[in-house]
Amino acid sequence: MRVIAGSAGGLPLITPRTDLRPTMDVVKGAIFSSLGDLVIGARVLDLFSGGGSLGIEALSRGAASATFVESERRAVEAIEKNLERTRLAGPTATICSMDVFRFLDSRNFVGTYEIILADPPYAKAPGERDFAPELLCSPSLQNALAPGGIFVLEHLPSAKLKLTDAWDCFRQKRYGATEVALLRATAPDTSKV
Repeated sequence: MRVIAGSAGGLPLITPRTDLRPTMDVVKGAIFSSLGDLVIGARVLDLFSGGGSLGIEALSRGAASATFVESERRAVEAIEKNLERTRLAGPTATICSMDVFRFLDSRNFVGTYEIILADPPYAKAPGERDFAPELLCSPSLQNALAPGGIFVLEHLPSAKLKLTDAWDCFRQKRYGATEVALLRATAPDTSKV
């Protein structure tokens, strides 16, 4: 695991010793290639941050700020070390050690983030919690996304995303055992009011 490009490009990152699955460099490269210059100056929210590789990549590529949300203590420690290692620690990087949904529901984020990145744990067996549909149904997440902003969601390729009218998926691509969807919030239908 490393930072791919930007001010910290090439620097290795610490992977936390947990059962978390880090985003592979090829997937991370594809995500940021798709986002292109939209990252520059963007306020970024990195949900289920793990070791922070997605948010750190965004900061390295010129994002104005990144907020990392991760509940696992060892992963939070890895984010802190990775920010120090890449010299990206400071006022532009905020770490919130808490549950993602509690974080989203605890604040009034009206259009706060231009880019929201989420790499939640995959539900691999029946009965396991599936975070992707929960995120897609979260009004707090949609509210946090700035108008025209992009929500990047990693998920299992075998798990078909159940999109509501709230989301428009404009790009979806598989990279081995990971599929990445790029979504925008749809404008509310005011004709029914």
